[in-house]
Amino acid sequence: MTSDKLREECGVLGIYAPGEEALPHMMGFGLVALQHRGQESAGIATSTNGMINYFKDMGLVQDVFTNKILERLHGDVSIGHVRYSTTGESYVSNAQPLVVNYKGGSIALAHNGNLVNAGEIRNRLEDEGSIFQTSIDSEVIANLIARKYSLGFKEAIKQTISEIRGAFALTIICENKLIGVRDSNGLRPLCLGKLESGYVLASESCALDVVGAEFIRDIEKGEMVIIDENGVESIIYDDTKRKSHCIFEYVYFARPDSTIDGESVYITRRDAGRILAEEYKIDADLVIAVPDSGIDAAIGYAEASGIPYGVGLIKNKYIGRTFIKPDQKSRELAVRLKLNPLKENIKGKRVIMIDDSIVRGTTSKKIVASLRAAGATEVHVLVSSPPVVHSCYFGIDTPERKELVGAVKTIDEICNMIGADSLGYISVEGLMRSVHKGPNDLCVACFNGDYPIDVPKSQSKFMFESNKAVEIQNT
Repeated sequence: MTSDKLREECGVLGIYAPGEEALPHMMGFGLVALQHRGQESAGIATSTNGMINYFKDMGLVQDVFTNKILERLHGDVSIGHVRYSTTGESYVSNAQPLVVNYKGGSIALAHNGNLVNAGEIRNRLEDEGSIFQTSIDSEVIANLIARKYSLGFKEAIKQTISEIRGAFALTIICENKLIGVRDSNGLRPLCLGKLESGYVLASESCALDVVGAEFIRDIEKGEMVIIDENGVESIIYDDTKRKSHCIFEYVYFARPDSTIDGESVYITRRDAGRILAEEYKIDADLVIAVPDSGIDAAIGYAEASGIPYGVGLIKNKYIGRTFIKPDQKSRELAVRLKLNPLKENIKGKRVIMIDDSIVRGTTSKKIVASLRAAGATEVHVLVSSPPVVHSCYFGIDTPERKELVGAVKTIDEICNMIGADSLGYISVEGLMRSVHKGPNDLCVACFNGDYPIDVPKSQSKFMFESNKAVEIQNT
């Protein structure tokens, strides 16, 4: 089904806990906590004395990993990944972690983000004789590390990340150590937590909570951490780049119970709603949200405006994607299946509907129509992010610019298209204020085109179509 939202990136997790019998299940539970970041595939790699075992498959974490499989993934250090494909097609060969064999052993790597120069690096490596097994940019990183490993793993990783450009949060296993790397702009999130028996790296702090780790800090932009029996070693490999945390982590991607770069996601979303109330004063009877990601902003708007907040749309949490056919009729049915108006709350009311974003506008149009059919006398739509007018190249799957309604229509035209009585978006300045950061701390390129890294002139994604570690078989 064609989505009217920006799509998730990926989630990474790493745990260093020698002797911890529960490690495989901790990994499974931690990946479930990150499931919102990717639902196409899941994988876990575990190392014991340098020997890496791994298993990955298509599907949700709880479907991929049975207790039987988890019991075969015991070890001292482990990394995991949940994937939504932003480069490379959706095949099990593209699932992560990637495990690469080289002369001295094996490396396991999981990557959240997207490289903007992977195509040119891959072409060069293939000309030099390298063979690739996947169609994802992450394999370029693993290949470079393996080729440089004679320099020692620290120098191999440092030289690799000096060659690649783009967004990345990496968890890596090599030499029975857990390594985390965050790109030099800090585009993708990565944080560190402490267990009684070791340490945890995760895309979001909500995963730390689930595995029982105490949040220590965010990994800094341009930082590599090496975790082993000696503790945590920090290496700042590049402190020259502009800090550019992704604004959409706060708007939509992260769970509200996470803290990203020092800010509570829930508080930032609530404050965005409060700022919307400052920017748009509307006479209405009820504030409702498009669940789930619009709820926190709707609560903030209601608190600031004094207009009651109520439940107006019921979300079916069990809708799947696999049976939705890509035709217009099926898409319309799917919208009604996913969100249904609560008529008892809507009928006869002037309603303010708050959503986190409008990408294509197709879903908003159907929701507004359903609210009117349920008896709403007015439907005013407010959005807790500015119009998305530029594509992302850093790990968020955005449509081509011609498909972004904010890029091709005015706000009045969008309002008419979705059938609302009024439409308002939070300002870029207001959104930055809600996350308590300024333009020197955030990437807001999807709103204003100010990319922190030079990006390809073409929107097309590179596609590479076409492991000696032991892959556990599901038998």
